[in-house]
Amino acid sequence: MTIAWRGACLGLLLAVLVPSSTTRAHEIRPALLEIEETGPGIFEVTWKLPGKGDRALGLEPVLPENLTAIAPPTVRRVPAAWVQRATYKSDGTPIVGRSISIDGLSAVQTDVLLRIELLDGSTHSAILRPNAPTFEIPARESKKEVALATYRMGITHILEGYDHLLFLLALMLIVTGFWRLVKTITAFTVAHSITLALATLGVVHFPTAPTEAVIALSIVFLAAEVIRMRNGEVVLTERYPWVVAFGFGLIHGLGFAGALSQVGIPEHEVPLSLLMFNLGVETGQIFFVTVVALALSGIRRIPVTLPGGAWRLAPYAIGGLATFWTIQRIVSMFPPGA
Repeated sequence: MTIAWRGACLGLLLAVLVPSSTTRAHEIRPALLEIEETGPGIFEVTWKLPGKGDRALGLEPVLPENLTAIAPPTVRRVPAAWVQRATYKSDGTPIVGRSISIDGLSAVQTDVLLRIELLDGSTHSAILRPNAPTFEIPARESKKEVALATYRMGITHILEGYDHLLFLLALMLIVTGFWRLVKTITAFTVAHSITLALATLGVVHFPTAPTEAVIALSIVFLAAEVIRMRNGEVVLTERYPWVVAFGFGLIHGLGFAGALSQVGIPEHEVPLSLLMFNLGVETGQIFFVTVVALALSGIRRIPVTLPGGAWRLAPYAIGGLATFWTIQRIVSMFPPGA
């Protein structure tokens, strides 16, 4: 397939993906509900609700009926969200076996990350969605339940992480040849696996907002590389694609770690959770690359002659969207009145 064809076809795919990704990538983040048992029957509840403009989303957590607030909640405004904290006391019965749900979830395009820490050391994590807004608190999770839950989280994160997918898409515009692409994606995988593990284990720590901005900037870099390469220049990513993929993969791994830390993982199953989350990410990544490759293979059989400049569609679309994300994420680090 010629570069012109690949560029035009990937541009067409972007035309389908970009409208939803612009909205969902980082404009509205998932809500976060944390419930921590700090003493026998005493629960600290944190509800972080994203906002759009000056309004919070119309979501309301419905806690187990055996919990009663013992003090008025405190509410404070943070960048792009409201955080509400309150203390609850149970009526003496356990919350295990009871349900937590989110009212209004079916009316908005976001998810709710739920994390529960009980006094016995057990931790429960879940993602509540419009089609599944309720979670029943189980007894201590088995290894199988932990493995399945974190595996699904990994798949969900990569397939809903439009910035990570766009990075892969840009690599596919530069790297030619099946085995070269395999080596490049393998380097990306190894790199983000390293920083995902180090950040989750607390060995390294980087603030989320700057990390997200650099991730977006990495996509801008690749888009510029595509344009320079097509204009006849010898670019770094074309000569050493696995080196570039590995370097930026280290940054993307910090983004994966940030997502995993939001949900939380059981302290007694950290290695298993890390492994399964990473396997989930790789499953989603392989699925995405395969779908794109098959789509391009089918489209190139269409007997249409494209103008010579058609290749520009994909890199300019990728670069434009990534530039928007970069600016948006940098601006979010400096909220008004901060």
